[in-house]
Amino acid sequence: MSISSQEICILPNKNNLALLQTNGMPGNLFNNCSNLPATPTRLERLLRERELRKYSKCLNDCEAELPSSTQDCFSPDLETSTCWFNDEELLETVSASRSLNDDGERLDFRTSKQRLLVVANRLPVSAVRHGEDSWQLEMSVGGLVTALLGVKEFDTRWIGWAGVNVPDEIGQKALAKALDEKLMQRCIPVFLDEEVVHQYYNGYCNNILWPLFHYIGLPQEDRLATTRSFQSQFDAYKKANQLFADVVNEHYEEGDVVWCHDYHLMFLPKCLKERNSKMKVGWFLHTPFPSSEIHRMLPSRLELLRSVLAADLVGFHTYDYARHFVSACTRILGLEGTPEGVEDQGKLTRIAAFPVGIDSERFIKALELPEVQDHMKVLKQRFAGRKVMLGVDRLDMIKGIPQKILAFEKFLEENPNWRNKVVLLQIAVPTRTDVPEYQKLTSQVHEIVGRINGRFGSLTAVPIHHLDRSLDFHELCALYAVTDVALVTSLRDGMNLVSYEYVACQESKKGVLILSEFAGAAQSLGAGAILVNPWNVTEVASSIGYALNMPADEREKRHHHNFKHVISHTAQEWASTFVSELNVTIVEAQLRTRQIPPPLPIEVAVDRYSCSNNCLLILGFNATLTEPVDTLGRKDSQINEWQPKLRPDLREPLRKLCDDPKTTVLVLSGSARNVLDDNFSDYNLWLAAENGMFLRVTTGDWMTTMPENLSMEWVDSVKNVFEYFTDRTPRSQFEVRETSLIWNYKYSDVEFGRLQARDLLQHLWTGPISNASLDVVQGRRSVEVRSVAVTKSAAIDRILGEIVHNKGMKEPIDYVLCIGHFLTKDEDIYTFFEPELPSEVPASVRPQVPTQVRTSIVGSRAALLMKQNSTSAVEQNKSYAIDGDTLHSMVTDRISLQEGSSVLDLQANDYFSCSVARKRSNSRYRLQSSDEVVTLLRELADHR
Repeated sequence: MSISSQEICILPNKNNLALLQTNGMPGNLFNNCSNLPATPTRLERLLRERELRKYSKCLNDCEAELPSSTQDCFSPDLETSTCWFNDEELLETVSASRSLNDDGERLDFRTSKQRLLVVANRLPVSAVRHGEDSWQLEMSVGGLVTALLGVKEFDTRWIGWAGVNVPDEIGQKALAKALDEKLMQRCIPVFLDEEVVHQYYNGYCNNILWPLFHYIGLPQEDRLATTRSFQSQFDAYKKANQLFADVVNEHYEEGDVVWCHDYHLMFLPKCLKERNSKMKVGWFLHTPFPSSEIHRMLPSRLELLRSVLAADLVGFHTYDYARHFVSACTRILGLEGTPEGVEDQGKLTRIAAFPVGIDSERFIKALELPEVQDHMKVLKQRFAGRKVMLGVDRLDMIKGIPQKILAFEKFLEENPNWRNKVVLLQIAVPTRTDVPEYQKLTSQVHEIVGRINGRFGSLTAVPIHHLDRSLDFHELCALYAVTDVALVTSLRDGMNLVSYEYVACQESKKGVLILSEFAGAAQSLGAGAILVNPWNVTEVASSIGYALNMPADEREKRHHHNFKHVISHTAQEWASTFVSELNVTIVEAQLRTRQIPPPLPIEVAVDRYSCSNNCLLILGFNATLTEPVDTLGRKDSQINEWQPKLRPDLREPLRKLCDDPKTTVLVLSGSARNVLDDNFSDYNLWLAAENGMFLRVTTGDWMTTMPENLSMEWVDSVKNVFEYFTDRTPRSQFEVRETSLIWNYKYSDVEFGRLQARDLLQHLWTGPISNASLDVVQGRRSVEVRSVAVTKSAAIDRILGEIVHNKGMKEPIDYVLCIGHFLTKDEDIYTFFEPELPSEVPASVRPQVPTQVRTSIVGSRAALLMKQNSTSAVEQNKSYAIDGDTLHSMVTDRISLQEGSSVLDLQANDYFSCSVARKRSNSRYRLQSSDEVVTLLRELADHR
């Protein structure tokens, strides 16, 4: 289906009516398609959402009736339409309403509007108090206000500070009432007291976050004072964010989208999600996000990053800012960055770039207004015979106004023939006039302008016209339209929409845009603009000369490229795209949740344990029973990981479980034997080291369960490779075990370690292990080489035979609990005791399986053969037969129970497999961390 680029909106005719009604989805042109894939990709969802948004906008803009001749103009081409979606998955993102009119014939195809709660530091209105209970409201001007006021497809509500302190309850009620009466409940105020505003807004936001995000260091004389007051300012920042969250929760309705904006509210997503984890929360930053090396200087860096990661979708203006954020999360938090975003304990926060735009149509139409035409006429007469250059900026540190003026001076020095033929109009809007640094900047700019005008000016003309004030909209549009060259020399800018506004007003003159490469707009308009480094005055001066002498055909090509981008990437499209992506992100999160095992029902697990007669507890060691370590390597965490220790709070409950005659505890780990000896020698339990290759009860000696034909000839060659990469990778280490080698780069630089691991793997596969029967197991930040036969699940049957023989069990095992933070390679241990299910059945379904499992183990090999049989466990016991010769060859001298009995008498609801801190697993259940393991084992110990 194609939609005309012309904005013609036509209601569907009767032939399309049935199509539009399919599955209750108005405007859904894909429902009749066959062979829909079960799981559409993210791109397919977004494309579908985009088409629905366009079509919905088209319908909503239509009048109630159109001439019949136009009704047949819209005819979707079903044969060429691409079929992508299962509409049930889009119910979260698109809701529709249709109703009959009075005569029962005409349908209303307009989609119902989704409520959008926009939470920003400031409301889109400014309030001025007149008397005790009277307020005057004025609409603010800004990119965000313009963007969201133009979006018609959402029912938008604004939540923010009104910009004034209203300590009394009467004034607060009066202001809320004034907002309700004038804006019909579209603006909801947040009231902050004077002290919070001073510490939160003037302190933490403007004096700490804003300079840091724009790469501006604190003045040397203020650094000590800032360090002293930092904690109180951060506390006020958190308090203010909580006040915003309270107002959001008060007005939130199920299904609303909450969109948080800018660095003022970085703590807000966490506050909202803690109250309601199902709330749809997005966060967008309107400034640059600095590199991780800059951001890590913040004392509160960890809390801010984790708070933002609580959002479902995090947006930035450019890919560079998004990349810096992901890098900060990986380097500072030690989390895993993916192409989609950042993963934190199984939760994926999507990170993406959404370049903001302007309401280009507003500027284009303004040029036709009589007021603008009059201003243009005056300006053309005033500067007749001279080329006009323009700069429009806030008088701010980041805007590079002194650098711009110095570059213009350099140009006049090197080009005497242009001195009376060009003029620079610099509009510098004052801001933060009470701050000494800004006062100093103002004086500096005035001094430079005066010196240049005195040097190159005359009695009748000066080269620079400098204004310390703002212009109204009509004057600004006229100034844009008559300008030949626009100069945007920001030292660091989130986006800079002045460049967009200039392009929108230049369709007639086709002027040239000189744009700083440090402005976000350079990513969008770079192909049509002249990009410069504002710190290089010589380069900017040369670019001014090139722009003034540019041929008309090149100017037209450059302008055409930029103009096309500005009119297509509008502020309204930016807002719609972000909310659409947030909706799709929520749908995908729900789909991913279905693949994640549910939390372990601890009460049920404990209850079944207390009713059992013979229990087997299989426990992992690392990250399950050990003390948590800091992934960034602080507090000697790397040393602690080399020597993992049992958590002190687990010693008492573990001892109780080990001393219970009805319970057998097995610690199954990939660690070496000496590590397990150091931690568990005082307990009465079983230890399985190196993935089960070595086994002992703590009252006995180590025995090997390795297959007889296990070859270890490859160890020396792999060891040489690991030694080489350990030398090349700071803070990496490798460990040689008897059946495997492990190279760990957990504490190395994230990106460098990943590159080194890739090189190591390539070298291994093409060299030492190219023809060997080995497995290369990749952990989160580790590489392990082991023999193919070495897995935890492969060792379980041998271990069970030894345990049963040693204990002389009189009753079958009727309860199994398996807990661990195992590698994906070893997760088949979770399914070892499962009834035989098709592999595609998700783990979350397994707890409902009613099948009883009775596995007869008369020898370890027999058990393994029975597990590998394709029939179910019950069918195995009914039909599985072994002739005498075969049985004799399989059975060892270790007989498990009395002849003919079974080792396992396990009901499906008496088996609990549980992964620890893994987002996806073959286990039935999951635990978030080792803290929950402690809770579970304590409960088990107390119920015996």
